[in-house]
Amino acid sequence: MQLFSVDQQRSQALEAHAASFAQFKVPGNENPSILISFATKSFNAGQITSKLHVIELGAQPGKPSFSKKQADLFFPPDFQDDFPVAMQISHKYGLIFVITKLGLLFVYDLETASAVYRNRISPDPIFLTSEASAAGGFYAINRRGQVLLATVNEATIVPFVSGQLNNLELAVNLAKRGNLPGAENLVVQRFQELFAQTKYKEAAELAAESPQGILRTPDTVAKFQSVPVQAGQTPPLLQYFGTLLTRGKLNAFESLELSRLVVNQNKKNLLENWLAEDKLECSEELGDLVKTVDNDLALKIYIKARATPKVVAAFAERREFDKILIYSKQVGYTPDYLFLLQTILRTDPQGAVNFALMMSQMEGGCPVDYNTITDLFLQRNLIREATAFLLDVLKPNLPEHAFLQTKVLEINLVTFPNVADAILANGMFTHYDRPRIAQLCEKAGLFVRALQHYTELPDIKRVIVNTHAIEPQSLVEFFGTLSREWALECMKDLLLVNLRGNLQIIVQVAKEYCEQLGVDACIKLFEQFKSYEGLYFFLGSYLSSSEDPDIHFKYIEAAAKTGQIKEVERVTRESNFYDAEKTKNFLMEAKLPDARPLINVCDRFGFVPDLTHYLYTNNMLRYIEGYVQKVNPGNAPLVVGQLLDDECPEDFIKGLILSVRSLLPVEPLVEECEKRNRLRLLTQFLEHLVSEGSQDVHVHNALGKIIIDSNNNPEHFLTTNPYYDSRVVGKYCEKRDPTLAVVAYRRGQCDDELINVTNKNSLFKLQARYVVERMDGDLWEKVLNPENEYRRQLIDQVVSTALPESKSPEQVSATVKAFMTADLPHELIELLEKIVLQNSAFSGNFNLQNLLILTAIKADPSRVMDYINRLDSFDGPAVGEVAVEAQLYEEAFAIFKKFNLNVQAVNVLLDNIRSIDRAVEFAFRVEEDAVWSQVAKAQLREGLVSDAIESFIRADDATQFLDVIRASEDADVYSDLVRYLLMVRQKVKEPKVDSELIYAYAKTDRLGEIEEFILMPNVANLQNVGDRLFDEALYEAAKIIFAFISNWAKLAVTLVRLKQFQGAVDAARKANSAKTWKEVCFACVDAEEFRLAQICGLNVIIQVDDLEEVSEYYQNRGCFNELISLMESGLGLERAHMGIFTELGVLYARYRAEKLMEHIKLFSTRLNIPKLIRACDEQQHWKELTYLYIQYDEFDNAATTVMNHSPEAWDHMQFKDIIVKVASVELYYKAVHFYLQEHPDLINDMLNVLALRVDHTRVVDIMRKAGHLRLVKPYMVAVQSNNVSAVNEALNEIYVEEEDYDRLRESIDLHDNFDQIGLAQKIEKHELLEMRRVAAYIYKKAGRWKQSIALSKKDNLYKDAMETASQSGDRELAEELLVYFIEQGKKECFAACLFVCYDLIRPDVALEMAWVNNMIDFTFPFLLQFIREYTGKVDELIKDKIEAQKDVKAKEQEEKEVIAQQNMYAQLLPLALPAPPMPGMGGGFAPPPPMGGGMGMPPMPPYGMPQMGSY
Repeated sequence: MQLFSVDQQRSQALEAHAASFAQFKVPGNENPSILISFATKSFNAGQITSKLHVIELGAQPGKPSFSKKQADLFFPPDFQDDFPVAMQISHKYGLIFVITKLGLLFVYDLETASAVYRNRISPDPIFLTSEASAAGGFYAINRRGQVLLATVNEATIVPFVSGQLNNLELAVNLAKRGNLPGAENLVVQRFQELFAQTKYKEAAELAAESPQGILRTPDTVAKFQSVPVQAGQTPPLLQYFGTLLTRGKLNAFESLELSRLVVNQNKKNLLENWLAEDKLECSEELGDLVKTVDNDLALKIYIKARATPKVVAAFAERREFDKILIYSKQVGYTPDYLFLLQTILRTDPQGAVNFALMMSQMEGGCPVDYNTITDLFLQRNLIREATAFLLDVLKPNLPEHAFLQTKVLEINLVTFPNVADAILANGMFTHYDRPRIAQLCEKAGLFVRALQHYTELPDIKRVIVNTHAIEPQSLVEFFGTLSREWALECMKDLLLVNLRGNLQIIVQVAKEYCEQLGVDACIKLFEQFKSYEGLYFFLGSYLSSSEDPDIHFKYIEAAAKTGQIKEVERVTRESNFYDAEKTKNFLMEAKLPDARPLINVCDRFGFVPDLTHYLYTNNMLRYIEGYVQKVNPGNAPLVVGQLLDDECPEDFIKGLILSVRSLLPVEPLVEECEKRNRLRLLTQFLEHLVSEGSQDVHVHNALGKIIIDSNNNPEHFLTTNPYYDSRVVGKYCEKRDPTLAVVAYRRGQCDDELINVTNKNSLFKLQARYVVERMDGDLWEKVLNPENEYRRQLIDQVVSTALPESKSPEQVSATVKAFMTADLPHELIELLEKIVLQNSAFSGNFNLQNLLILTAIKADPSRVMDYINRLDSFDGPAVGEVAVEAQLYEEAFAIFKKFNLNVQAVNVLLDNIRSIDRAVEFAFRVEEDAVWSQVAKAQLREGLVSDAIESFIRADDATQFLDVIRASEDADVYSDLVRYLLMVRQKVKEPKVDSELIYAYAKTDRLGEIEEFILMPNVANLQNVGDRLFDEALYEAAKIIFAFISNWAKLAVTLVRLKQFQGAVDAARKANSAKTWKEVCFACVDAEEFRLAQICGLNVIIQVDDLEEVSEYYQNRGCFNELISLMESGLGLERAHMGIFTELGVLYARYRAEKLMEHIKLFSTRLNIPKLIRACDEQQHWKELTYLYIQYDEFDNAATTVMNHSPEAWDHMQFKDIIVKVASVELYYKAVHFYLQEHPDLINDMLNVLALRVDHTRVVDIMRKAGHLRLVKPYMVAVQSNNVSAVNEALNEIYVEEEDYDRLRESIDLHDNFDQIGLAQKIEKHELLEMRRVAAYIYKKAGRWKQSIALSKKDNLYKDAMETASQSGDRELAEELLVYFIEQGKKECFAACLFVCYDLIRPDVALEMAWVNNMIDFTFPFLLQFIREYTGKVDELIKDKIEAQKDVKAKEQEEKEVIAQQNMYAQLLPLALPAPPMPGMGGGFAPPPPMGGGMGMPPMPPYGMPQMGSY
């Protein structure tokens, strides 16, 4: 063991088995010393010495040090090989615990190294301990996994040390150190000795350290007080108190006595220091003492002492009432709060309010009723304070506070109405008496509050009419609380009382609550009183949020009737919700002097003709001009139209139009005039606009229409005017002149209109020219649509006229494209032949030639070959591809051949025409590598592998080597493949090529070339090649590869395939792989090469996962002996594991049972027991199975196996060890049955082992049913001490059968748990007298006294009868027995019965019986004893009376002496009259009290007559 010093950073060797550190305080040294305790066990001169050492580490210089201690460790003879393994030190008791390997515990004192105790605490080895500081002991763990806690028995250790060890000093030290009981007498004795020797300091220290404070009593303080103080020395009492203060805290009595000394010396600061250091135990008496000098300090003491009444009184004196509540809550004290509140009220009303509020906030509620507190305030007329208190405590607004809420409102409504109003305004109360408060509010003039509280309509009507005293806003808010019906009733009343005065309020209410009251109801209310003014004001506020047409109309009506013309004009202009027709009619009927409202309505809602008619008929032409010029010039056409209808003069209309000029919309004006055929009316107006530079399309449209109608050179206008709308003017011309319409439509590119008009009028030439010139795809699509019935006429005109006339390539291109889009191939061919083949300007056009051939391919393939031969300026590659797509393969071949596109040409021959011969011929003709490459690919696809390889070689093409390799392998042409791969290797460096070349060599059996190749530089993947050769059974080639790349695992397997087993083993050794070893092993087994197989197997079975596979392989082939030999060899391996031992055990179980038990016993700790258990169970090796179950702690299964297979597995001693450890209780009783059937001679031995575990009743039932109850008599006798009913009855039954009455009586006396009456009834008629006597005895024990006595009398057992009567305590039974003896003439029995039943027999009855039957002589002993007993009792009574009288006299004498001492001062006073006698001072003796009543017999001893006294 190494001891390391942290301070010095060095270590020291320590010869010890266990050690531990501790701290110990040496007397005279205030700093604790560090100790180390260690245990050693060594051999010196052939002797074993065991020592315990305790030494100090790092002694403090100049300070007292700990002297080294050592002690012997005494090991018992049976534990000579034991040694310490752990050491723990209890700092609580100052003890050293040394724990040994075999479970011994040594206990030593730390200070003296004295041995205290030794015992074995565990039958199993202990290997780990830890300190249990709280318990003062230690924890330990043994090999079984049990956790042990060892500590000191505080109640017995001190008596043990002082008694058995006889070490009084150690016992006292232990008691003081651990505050333990048991040393009281020793400590008291030692204290008295020190006191007698005047060693007061030592005595004080002993008392201070006394265990459990047995000497810290008032008697000890009195002893120190009684010691006289020597001059110049510290009083012993102060020495005692000083020692206590240094040791800790004083108790209550010590604190009081010390404080009394300090107070007398006026050293208050000492008290404060001691209290701050918590040296004194506070008490109420100490607080009373300190209060005489310092109230603050006394309060602290009271608080610490929890003297609650004194604390409350102190706080009250200091006027710190808030602290009273806090403190009372903390300590759970309930002071007299009402008294405290009254006290505060007298001097500080506001403080009383605060105190009351604090009480109300206490947990659990206010200790004083709120009403009582309020009455206290009101009795002193403190209205404001009472209100403040109630307002605060009633904040929660609880239903139970309804009375107080009413009260606070009442007192304020009577005295301070404004305060009540503020309280009600806050709305903090809801549970008060509302009718009562409503009446008080009405009386106080608070009408709004009264309205808020009244709940009846008459009351509300009565109050509400006082509008002069109610703020309007409050009244309006009140209406919001009423129901709809009540609110309307109140509004009617207000209007009835004062319509003009209350109208504004009613309007405000209607505005505020129109949604609740209903707008219709409010309107009806105003209309009922014909108040259009109110209606006007009400609807004016509601109008902006309403969309109701009636509301808006009524507002317009009310405004009109009240003369609010401007408002009428505004609403008609801005509102969107009034009924325009209804409003228009109303305004026309009202005939307002201002027509603007009507103009607004008609203008907004399209009544312009009606407006114009109204104004024209009412001669209001000024408003017509104003409307047209200022309001809405856009509606001037409607005005003009209506004026024309009303036959207004043209001059006025022209003037009206000219006054507006450019603001006038021309289109609707033209439309209105055109409808009435008055278009010429606008000529001057339109020419004026054109002259002003107007570009308005409508102006020019109208002017054009006028020119066309007047036939004033219309073509010039249509072609030169850029502003008119072609569609409008063209439409206008269609019925007048279609050619003019075509001109107009052409100018505006109005395609649809132009097509329609030309079709309708058969103008196809114009249409064809327009379509060609237009070059619009959509237009072409429309005219070439098959559904167009005029398509043929148009095509003819295009082919014959329009297109030949065109010189624009764009127009030609657009036309051709349109024909193609319309899918008109024949027409397109006709068109193109006319353009391309007839020497036109477009004959050599590249695109047109392409188009011609492509169109022919699609429409007329027979012309394609002719076009190919005749045309030269077309796109050969593109056209050739199109020909291929159209399956014109010969034409495509001709095109590609014409343009020297040989690859495309040969592809056509190969892919389309599918003629490899023509392709080969073509390739020979052109001799191009690319052509040969395409031919080779085609040959490869057709399976002509050799030809393909030849072609690839001609093409010098190495790109397709993967396909060539795959095809060669499929066709098995490896010779040709070798030639091809040699060519490829010259071009590419690919692992695939080199790998396939090796494989091809192997397939052609060219092994020598393989060896040469792999020695040359190459990029072949030799591993993959080798695996492939191996998979295809080319083992010789594979062997070359694997040997070259050193793949020993694969080489070994390959050699196995070649039956070269020795080489395979060598290769496997180099590979050193479990898989390789396994494969070689299995191959050797199959080849019956068992020697080599064992070499391999030893390298396999060390792997747990492969062991079972090897075993199964051997067993499946019947190689049992070889397998067992392999496993036995494996036991000696360095890496042998549990699986090998287990598997060998399984093999022994299957094939060599004679070796199984020996193997199990030798290697039980290295076996997989569950697996071996299954094997033994399968092979029915029951003895070995039982042993395994025991080793695996499966005792239930072990017991079951033994009982089920007893011929082989049973052994009595072993079974006893097993059965006590089983967990299943049922196995106990199964074992009983088992022994009963097979080994009845040993059943008692087995049952004795199970005595503490089985149910004895069940065992007895089993044996009783089996009829062999006597067999287990020894067992039942052994367990009868448990007092089990079944056992007792069974034994009693056996004793009765055996007539063993002594054992029967003993059983009855010791064990009472059985059917006593049943047993008594069974044996009361037994032929043996002693049995019948036992029956009587049982009846007596059961309390059946009469039956017992009767049975005893029947058998003449008079002594038993007398004893039974005496024990019964029944006087009648005793006297009946006396009568029986008299009747039988048994005089001696009569006398004996008087003696035995002395307590029960009445003397007068006994004398009477004796006198009547002439047996007085036999009663004299009884009579003499009776007289002697009662004489002694009387003497005792007289003696007690005399002593009581003496005590009374002595007490009176003491009282006289006390009174005399108190009145001694009277001797100094002058003579005076004699004082009246003092109570208790009279002379003489009081007469003795009368003696007690008659003399009754005192209770007698329970049994027998007392001894006779001497006279």
